[in-house]
Amino acid sequence: MTTIGIIGAGNIGSQLARLAVQHGHEVVIANSRGPETLTDLVSELGTAARAGTRDEAAAAGDIVVVTVPLAAIETIPVEPLVGKVVIDTDNYYPQRDGQIAALDDETTTTAEMLQDHLRGAKVVKAFNHIGAADLTGHATPSGTADRRALVIAGDDEDAKRTVADLIDEFGFDVVDAGPLAEGWRIQRDTPGYGPRLTASELRDALAAAKRYRDM
Repeated sequence: MTTIGIIGAGNIGSQLARLAVQHGHEVVIANSRGPETLTDLVSELGTAARAGTRDEAAAAGDIVVVTVPLAAIETIPVEPLVGKVVIDTDNYYPQRDGQIAALDDETTTTAEMLQDHLRGAKVVKAFNHIGAADLTGHATPSGTADRRALVIAGDDEDAKRTVADLIDEFGFDVVDAGPLAEGWRIQRDTPGYGPRLTASELRDALAAAKRYRDM
């Protein structure tokens, strides 16, 4: 049994918590408003889940999901995550996040920004290109024909293997896009962002992705 810490209890965080509990994991989930605001969600999830602070979710998790707006990256605790696998689900939406120069000129990616903040953690990009409802609605057992695939990207091979195993358990095939710097291939407005694709189709979508400046 793995404990999954989830920092961010929005649509994606809540759905990942549901998947984790369904597959026998324990969950510690946190948001920016305090554990007392998560009573209904924790009640739904059952005894395998509890609400906590961000520090508590970071400390408790064997794997920790960060699913917060980009402006909140600096609030993610650093020390409890040293040595841990951290899943980044973030996307850059200027209308929500404001203009971020390094993302506008594409000299970095959201996951690299989180990795820069979380020195010592092992950040893996995942779950950023699927709608929240589809996380449970599209999940199917391994070996299912035309099974939906999801992308990972990361600089640590062991960390990527851990996340790939979790994604497979949750109901999806996995396509490895390479290092964190290649995570742009599955950012908003790319061919793989959003639609339900098999592993083969998703590889083609990654290959066809263009930088914003080339669109």
